[in-house]
Amino acid sequence: MSDFDKLHRFLFTQANVRGELVRLDESLKQIVHSYEYPVQIQRLLGQLAAATSLLTATLKFKGEIALQIQSKGPVSYAVINATHEQTFRGVARWDESLETLPEAFDELLTEAVLVMTITPDEGERYQGIVALDKPTLAECLEEYFAQSEQLATRVHLMTDLQDENNARAAGMLLQVLPTDASATDITQATGFDHIATLTETLTEKEMFSLSVEDILYRLYHQEEVEVYPAKAVSFACTCSKERSAEALRNIDKAELLSIVKEDGDIKMNCQYCHAEYRFDSIDIEAIHSGNAPSPDTCLLYTSPSPRDRG
Repeated sequence: MSDFDKLHRFLFTQANVRGELVRLDESLKQIVHSYEYPVQIQRLLGQLAAATSLLTATLKFKGEIALQIQSKGPVSYAVINATHEQTFRGVARWDESLETLPEAFDELLTEAVLVMTITPDEGERYQGIVALDKPTLAECLEEYFAQSEQLATRVHLMTDLQDENNARAAGMLLQVLPTDASATDITQATGFDHIATLTETLTEKEMFSLSVEDILYRLYHQEEVEVYPAKAVSFACTCSKERSAEALRNIDKAELLSIVKEDGDIKMNCQYCHAEYRFDSIDIEAIHSGNAPSPDTCLLYTSPSPRDRG
């Protein structure tokens, strides 16, 4: 059985350090192959998806997490939304008028920030902003944990995009447990620097060709490691006709009925999974009379909106 599309958690019992490893295959393809994304965008989405999966595993509660990139560079927007159940979806926008895109992370994104939003099922929402001012996404996340969470952290993100019909990404996270008083000091955190050095020897070829068991043995066979049961990771979109209806509820009924009269119905498309929802005049009347069911979670991104009509 393949151990791709699974999150693996492990603990260094003698070093007060925890680790995570995730490898994405089919779950990632449903994002990067849903649109004709250039390879540079596929790489960015792959790294962002792996990073989101790793961060989702750090949540101590049920809820959702979103990593959203905002930039003034060639890529203006990229987001991965995920849940505590390790389901995720994502999308990106870039300047499609450009014939080529830069390869480097810090050239693809300029004056960029990463907005991290954590939304518990119960409790208040948390939002943090991370400056994307380092050469890699992994380094930016390490800086976030050091500054905001005050935890010494190492993040490794890799992608395998050599085959245009396949897209794979992987990530590893090492972090000092917050019970360690020296959690922010890598040189003092017991065993962390040593484990981080071992992890840096892993190559991309090994990450995508070896089993997870072999990877952990190759890196840490001299350490005491407790490995927890793997958790499945999958693509899942939370869009629905009810959520689309909620978006239409905020638009004047006369305007909607005018569109239906002209076009026969209103079509709304999910940017994530490209599902299409149609609404006729009976639907519009029900929506504005309050008889249409309401969504139970956050607002669906839909495109095109009736307001975008020329």
